[in-house]
Amino acid sequence: MSAVSDRLPTFPWDKLAPYKKTAVAHPDGIVDLSVGTPVDPVPELIQKALIAAADSPGYPTVWGTPELRDAITGWVERRLGAREVTHRHVLPILGSKELVAWLPTQLGLGPGDRVAYPRLAYPTYEVGARLARAEYEVYDDPTELDPKGLKLLWLNSPSNPTGKVLSKEELTRIVAWARENDVLLFSDECYLELGWEADPVSVLHPDVNGGSYEGIVAVHSLSKRSNLAGYRAAFLAGDPEVLAPLLEIRKHGGMMTSAPTQAAAIAALGDDEHVRVQRDRYAARREALRAALVNHGFRIEHSEASLYLWATRGESCWDTVAHLADLGILVAPGDFYGEAGERYVRVAFTATDERVREAVKRLG
Repeated sequence: MSAVSDRLPTFPWDKLAPYKKTAVAHPDGIVDLSVGTPVDPVPELIQKALIAAADSPGYPTVWGTPELRDAITGWVERRLGAREVTHRHVLPILGSKELVAWLPTQLGLGPGDRVAYPRLAYPTYEVGARLARAEYEVYDDPTELDPKGLKLLWLNSPSNPTGKVLSKEELTRIVAWARENDVLLFSDECYLELGWEADPVSVLHPDVNGGSYEGIVAVHSLSKRSNLAGYRAAFLAGDPEVLAPLLEIRKHGGMMTSAPTQAAAIAALGDDEHVRVQRDRYAARREALRAALVNHGFRIEHSEASLYLWATRGESCWDTVAHLADLGILVAPGDFYGEAGERYVRVAFTATDERVREAVKRLG
């Protein structure tokens, strides 16, 4: 146990504890904008689907029901513009984080193999490489990497934490480079339906991949777009030659989505209206917080998509965290996501309308 845990960095959120204590002590309570966790109700049609499937005494399958695979393939084609997607092109997963953390291990990577991810990135990309004992590195432009020994390339568009979106042209260039150099490409697209000043494109779009899914897999989650973080519902879509062995490995590991969650995911993927309603909520919160932060002296960079504002006052991120904690507002320090974030903070707009109004008031 210790041999595994010793490979891992300090859990970053533990460092935020004293600042959270300060924020909680505010007379009017904390406004927690640090973790981008949904706070709005799970849409009623999804709750009903979950309840209707509650009497599920048997084991579910790792590949999911045919109805779930139909729902995933239908959504991928309808929403992402993908073509000729079959059941062989999709695989349910238990939320996207477990996939990111265990993918290098499930791919059989180890010492001498390299994993690359953006310079500013979700910390679990590094954790996954560490768990597999693989080497890891960051990039600004992945096509400038040395492809020798590079076994897994992570893209993340829209980005967590910055909200940056890769254009269709950039994605096309990167996919072509990865294929030319026989590098497996996984694209984390969990925020794709939350574009504000950009229209994010999937690597599954034929304009990007030329109509072939060879060597590419997209990762999608229902946590943010459907308020289902508590359900752990996500899926992969892409190259069947990559997904087939992952399915076999996950069968042996018992990594199966619960039957009620599968039913809920079918309902979520089949309905676009609840996504529109939730987008409208987030759009209003985003505009209110963005204006308040700018008026308070922050500069917002990127942030054209996702559920975060990437903000700076030109000082150490921890000084900014402390300043906002004194106002009872908790945010995430940018260096959680890499050294390049040391002068930024990530501000989530996933708090309730009432808490967002309170944050705006305090920033004013």
